Amino acid sequence: MVQIANPIYDVVFKYLMNDEKLARLLLSAIIGEEVVSLKLRPTEHQFPVGKALMVMRMDFSARIRYANGEEQLVILELQKAKLATDIMRFRRYLGEQYRNKNNVVQEPAEEYAQRKALPILSIYFLGHKLDHITAPVIRINRSYTDAATGEVLQEREIFIESLTHDSIIIQIPYLTGHRRNELEQLLSLFDQSFINEDRHLLNIEESEVPKRYRALLRRLQQAVAEPEVREIMDAEDDLIEEFEDYQRMIAEKERELFEKEQRLSQKDQELSQKDQELSQKDQELSQKDQELSHKDQELSHKDKELSQKDQALSQKDQELQKKHEQLRRVAVTLTKAGQSPKEVAAILGIELEELNDLLS
Repeated sequence: MVQIANPIYDVVFKYLMNDEKLARLLLSAIIGEEVVSLKLRPTEHQFPVGKALMVMRMDFSARIRYANGEEQLVILELQKAKLATDIMRFRRYLGEQYRNKNNVVQEPAEEYAQRKALPILSIYFLGHKLDHITAPVIRINRSYTDAATGEVLQEREIFIESLTHDSIIIQIPYLTGHRRNELEQLLSLFDQSFINEDRHLLNIEESEVPKRYRALLRRLQQAVAEPEVREIMDAEDDLIEEFEDYQRMIAEKERELFEKEQRLSQKDQELSQKDQELSQKDQELSQKDQELSHKDQELSHKDKELSQKDQALSQKDQELQKKHEQLRRVAVTLTKAGQSPKEVAAILGIELEELNDLLS
């Protein structure tokens, strides 16, 4: 059992990759092809202590020799991330690779040299798990396919190679317990289940690492003795803790904001319901107003009818009074002419009592 510096830390990983021979050894195992030469490329993105950047990025110009003897110059973009939130940085860095005017080579031609974009191969070391896939190492290899027949096309086109790229993703949390091939045995150097009391260190069983990769183990052993490496690991811990505190604070603020939005939404619903109730009451009141108005119109109409009837009755009363006066005058005249009351009543066609009322 030996102790090595934990390569999940950026400073340790960079310490390992700064040895060009060991970097070629590790990358050859990951890619599955021989990396003949490797040159670290200058990058605009530095990660000094004091800035909370959780992605470490290293760019290499690599010459790869394939099993058929063909060699190809490619851009190797190596990124290591501790947090799942780093995906947008991956996209941004990849976009910068495509925009970089230096990622081209001049190829001789009969008339003039042609500029050819270098293929890009991205390798991602993830300190977190993907949502669905549990394989420790995932290869994303492009293939050309005839859409009509499904035939896999073997030839390669510069146009397609310049616009697409292959990727390899290593999920560090899923390395635990996986030793199915030589690559997984090598990557046991990253297995976080081997952390001892000091999380800066891993306890590795040397016999589990294939012999030809034990130079990588030795290099990580050397990193343990480097005071500067240990110091920067402490600084990385502080940065990660600070960043996680910041994320927790943001999550808490988002939770509070979500709860406030829910309360506001509930109040909006209550206000909307009250508005509907008020609107319904307004409609009911409006309907009642219309009914009262209709009744007022009916009463007004009846008042007019009663007024007309009163006028008609008054007119009849006047007419009756006039007739009564006329009958009285006739009765008086007949009485004066010597007619007896019976004779006068008979002449007027009234009862004797009515005659007496007229004359009284």
